Amino acid sequence: MSATPAGIAEAARLIKAGDVVAFPTETVYGLGADATNDNAVARIFAVKGRPSFNPLIVHVADIAQARRLARWTDLADKLAAQFWPGALTLVLERAADCPLSLLVSAGLSSVAIRLPAHGIASALITVAGRPIAAPSANASGAMSPTTAAHVAASLGDKVPLIVDGGPCKVGVESTVIDLTGDVPILLRPGGVALEDIEAALGRSIPSALDDEEHPKSPGMLARHYAPRSQLRLDALSAEAGETLLGFGPNTPAGTTNLSTTGNLEEAAANLFALLHRLDETATKIAVMPIPETGLGRAINDRLRRAAKRD
Repeated sequence: MSATPAGIAEAARLIKAGDVVAFPTETVYGLGADATNDNAVARIFAVKGRPSFNPLIVHVADIAQARRLARWTDLADKLAAQFWPGALTLVLERAADCPLSLLVSAGLSSVAIRLPAHGIASALITVAGRPIAAPSANASGAMSPTTAAHVAASLGDKVPLIVDGGPCKVGVESTVIDLTGDVPILLRPGGVALEDIEAALGRSIPSALDDEEHPKSPGMLARHYAPRSQLRLDALSAEAGETLLGFGPNTPAGTTNLSTTGNLEEAAANLFALLHRLDETATKIAVMPIPETGLGRAINDRLRRAAKRD
């Protein structure tokens, strides 16, 4: 459905009725449901085939709503002032009277919260009148969707409505920072560069990116974001039977390229769209090296998890 006022109103009606809808954000398309409704949140897990120990991100309409859901901190104030609305998720302790379903926290005392910078997402949260839990709108472990067509291909008729807002601008999921302890910790690199967060806080931030048993954030499982094709990373050229996914001006002519100029923001925006495209025909994909800096950190995180074999 197109992202008209009528389309957004219908999506909000379904969410208020306890159903799920797919909608665009600036990062990827989300599979949204009323974050205060146990049955609705359980439906997210069922539709995705997502393990119940993997928590969800709750999307809010404004900082005031976030403050009602979590125990707000000075660090949260500083980061929200700098990066909200935007591709940054904050993990905080749940407020004592938090109305959110316990399922969004997957049994933890914390909750992951984001204020999206996308007009359609913001309008949907506002019209629905409640916070919306929304992981990526794809089958669990599969490639993230950055277009409505990706959602339809992955979830099909399991989703009663997909709000089509065109391709996502950022193209990778949000950065997740854990603020539940004395020291902020990076749980997932994403659409806001770690260097920018460290500059805002005036300190370096340690990372804890993997947890197979009790993840505090989405994106911490070892295998995730995976195409059907086998991936080989840091490839300088394609071997027999491989299709090359290039990066930068030194990519061989005629090769699919994440960014011909080596722009990491462009590469992030193209990552999942190009993987989806190549996965339709390729069985093996070789990916050229991506710098481990800025948004390159998020791109490499996705690629490493996608390349991991069971």
